[in-house]
Amino acid sequence: MSARPVLVSVVVPTHNREALLADCLASLRRQDYPPEAFEIVVVDDGSTDATPAVVGRLLEGGPPAVRYLRQEARGPNAARNAGIGLAGGDPICLIDDDVEAPPGWLGALVQGLLRHPEAGAAGGRIRLRLEGRAPRRCGREPWVGEAEFDPAPGEQVVREVISANMAIRRWALRAVGGFDESLPLYGDEIEWQRRLGAAGHPIVYVPTAALWHRRAADDLRKARLLRRYVRRGAGHVALARRLGDRVSAGAALRRLVLSLAHAVRRGCFLGLLVGAQQAGILLALTRERLGRGRRTPP
Repeated sequence: MSARPVLVSVVVPTHNREALLADCLASLRRQDYPPEAFEIVVVDDGSTDATPAVVGRLLEGGPPAVRYLRQEARGPNAARNAGIGLAGGDPICLIDDDVEAPPGWLGALVQGLLRHPEAGAAGGRIRLRLEGRAPRRCGREPWVGEAEFDPAPGEQVVREVISANMAIRRWALRAVGGFDESLPLYGDEIEWQRRLGAAGHPIVYVPTAALWHRRAADDLRKARLLRRYVRRGAGHVALARRLGDRVSAGAALRRLVLSLAHAVRRGCFLGLLVGAQQAGILLALTRERLGRGRRTPP
């Protein structure tokens, strides 16, 4: 790292995850990056738990500097935009409140981005940490959609990264604007990266900037997982509409049938999760169709 590191902001959107947030912020305090050269910006997106107290304890702990913004619940992209507006650094790093960052994470991500001055954004590896008993699966297949992310063998240009481990240059935000606040959770950061790519600005993957994405025991309960994957399917449709991509109800129905058959035949809960995601796609498409029907004049 250079003798005079650049000033960096780390934006942490959060909603009702006081325990996970406390651990996340503690890991940021342990970064090897000089504490006077980075700040933490916490955006409380309408939490009703003890999140303000968690941040209050951080404010009393000395450097790095901490900024705190509390707003009505408006979703992750609105929280990211609010944090970016409050941040004073460049680059601006985005993480989720359920991650734990090893001490070398911030320096690796920032230096990886700065090695590519043409890049508007960079992202690092995300390793999944299951902190409870996971439902049964039939083989060694990954936990699809649970933010295990390692798309390339080395540092290189990629199409997209995940906002749980992402750094952005300010000039890129000026070039293409902020995050689309109309998009729901799941894939909500992808649309911004597509805009960045369309403007001719690359995104770099930095595998050495690795952190842990935690799944607490409560998050691994079957009912909660199934609900999450239904929402994921609905989010897939919203993102596809925003990008102009086609979503096939027939394909979703075929995948639903195949995944349910796999779940029954192999006793594999992951098959049920894939089926739940396809069910979410079908529900969203059905709501669209019904909405168009109600708007059609007699």
